[in-house]
Amino acid sequence: MVILGIDPGLAIVGWGVLEYRGGRFKTLGYGAITTPAGTKTEDRLLQIQEELTRLIETYHPEEMAVEELFFNTNITTGIRVAEARGVILLCGATAGLRIAEYTPLQVKQAVVGYGRAEKRQVIAMVTSILGLKSPPKPDDTADALAIAVCHGHCGASRLAKYFNQ
Repeated sequence: MVILGIDPGLAIVGWGVLEYRGGRFKTLGYGAITTPAGTKTEDRLLQIQEELTRLIETYHPEEMAVEELFFNTNITTGIRVAEARGVILLCGATAGLRIAEYTPLQVKQAVVGYGRAEKRQVIAMVTSILGLKSPPKPDDTADALAIAVCHGHCGASRLAKYFNQ
């Protein structure tokens, strides 16, 4: 299965594409969609939609794994991220992808083995699991790859498919 992992955001959308076969990962591509500060929100959302659509057309993923929204104290930022997340989910649905969502706790548990792991631990494990020569940058990209790894481990089981329908 080919998995598109997404770490949603308005300024930076991390993405990573992994092939998962026989319990092994192959990295197909990763990076970030960045939208310039000071640009109107609707233009930033359009840029995310256009670039994500191109990624889907390039890599032909079968499934998309997206991190669930985590609200901190800044509600305005949370709302903007939620808007971007809506565009991301719509892109996946439009392309006919099976979409799974994971909390940050689930991602850390699946990748590091500890749900309260620090960001540096997640980055180190993603780098190791995928056999990358250097840690992926920016951190949002490492997070997207971690989400895809989480889905490979958790979402590939028949039980998970049964419950996520």
